[in-house]
Amino acid sequence: MVTKKRVAIIGGGVSGLAATKAFKERGHAVHGIERSHDFGGVWELSRSYPGVQTQSPKDLYCFTDHPMPADYPEWPKGPQVHAYLHSYADKHGLKQCYRLNTNVAAMKRRADGRPGWTLTLEADSGSTTEDFDFVSICTGQFSEKNIISHPGQDAFTEAGGMVIHSSEYTDPSMVKGKRVVVLGGSKSATDIAVNAAASGAASVTMVYREPVWRLPYFIGGINFKRLLYMRAQEQQFNCWGRTGVRRLAASLFKPLIWANFRGLETLLKLQLGLRKWDMVPDVPIEKDVSCSIPIVTPGLFEAFRDGSVKPVRGSFKRYEGDQVVLTNGETVGCDLSILAVGWTLGVPYLDEDHQAKLIDPDGQYRVYRLAVNPDLPELGFVGFNSSFCSVLSSEMIANWLVRYADGQLANQPSDRAMRDNIDMMMDWRRTERPAAQIYGGLCSAPFHFKHFDEILADIGATKRKRANPLAEQFSYPNAGAYGTYLASAPQYQAG
Repeated sequence: MVTKKRVAIIGGGVSGLAATKAFKERGHAVHGIERSHDFGGVWELSRSYPGVQTQSPKDLYCFTDHPMPADYPEWPKGPQVHAYLHSYADKHGLKQCYRLNTNVAAMKRRADGRPGWTLTLEADSGSTTEDFDFVSICTGQFSEKNIISHPGQDAFTEAGGMVIHSSEYTDPSMVKGKRVVVLGGSKSATDIAVNAAASGAASVTMVYREPVWRLPYFIGGINFKRLLYMRAQEQQFNCWGRTGVRRLAASLFKPLIWANFRGLETLLKLQLGLRKWDMVPDVPIEKDVSCSIPIVTPGLFEAFRDGSVKPVRGSFKRYEGDQVVLTNGETVGCDLSILAVGWTLGVPYLDEDHQAKLIDPDGQYRVYRLAVNPDLPELGFVGFNSSFCSVLSSEMIANWLVRYADGQLANQPSDRAMRDNIDMMMDWRRTERPAAQIYGGLCSAPFHFKHFDEILADIGATKRKRANPLAEQFSYPNAGAYGTYLASAPQYQAG
């Protein structure tokens, strides 16, 4: 038996719901805090751009005990994901735990000397402070907009031009008849460019800085989840903590691994016509695979071919009249500038002293199992890591975190063990796999199986792999199976 805690869950998206369920079902008094008027996080409808859909197939983007509806398409649209998250919250009685339209303004260690944190909360009714025994931050990678500006922007907008962040593109009618320039080459950038062209924009120009490897939903006619989401593929990358045997095997199979990735690159170049559009990346795909690799928006390269979307390599230099001057010297007529420049990762309400313990000067986060920092007790993160199967990842970490908070992990880490592991992971990212530094080092792709193996071992799961070794080695993660693995861990109840 463990002591019942008063727990704050900050965020009501995928990870917040996963954490709320994990702490609630173990008897803790859970207080969810969501600054928006609704659940869903990035899938909340007022934050979603038209036509948005998942990058992951629906059976990779679901909770272990709640499959997506059978009539959903393979890659569900934004409103469908939003409805799915609501159905999950209803199923587990999570909504009554939450306060909506409530913002966390500050977070400090409790002044009374007891373990935990004091949160300053702002709502329409005013500002209050509340003490909590444990806090789980579940605001994820896409909470704070990355706001940038360029010279001449004020004059551009005063003359009638518009500049918006990609998350503010929620109504396709705003592009009708306008010259649209999209800055960025991410999935959101390509989604918006294709949608704008189809919604009656006078012209659409997509300005991207550098080419990146992009994965189509089907590679050579085969669903990409059947080619890339498997242990056999994951083991070809330079993972952390490799034993001498693993390193020897990697050395012996290096020619085959090299040929595998060159073959994949060749297939992508031919299928997408990357050379024609000056979109062949300079970095080998095996060194570049991370959470930043986008899925190809349906219709993107078709739009390039028919001229409805013009790709231009470069960036914005300044606004000049009703034009954008690019770094390559080109000028592009513009009425609406859409900045698909991503989000700023951070915990702005945490004071600077605590942030310094969490984040290194180069922006890398010091977290154990992507969830906790030994210098910040009674605090954890769920969904701060980016992933190719983020719903499952959030649920796995949430189940790890509640056991950690209750001292119920089968392998409860010591302070020294956590610090040593954090140092090892930081060194691995910086020296062996620079691509892993994306998103503050909080990307678990492409090492999902390795990450989940560690979590299952920590919680003491007696089942960690499928009975069929071929399925385990050559098939993608199965959410239902991971639910079985979690259930095989020692059970306990909070007092």
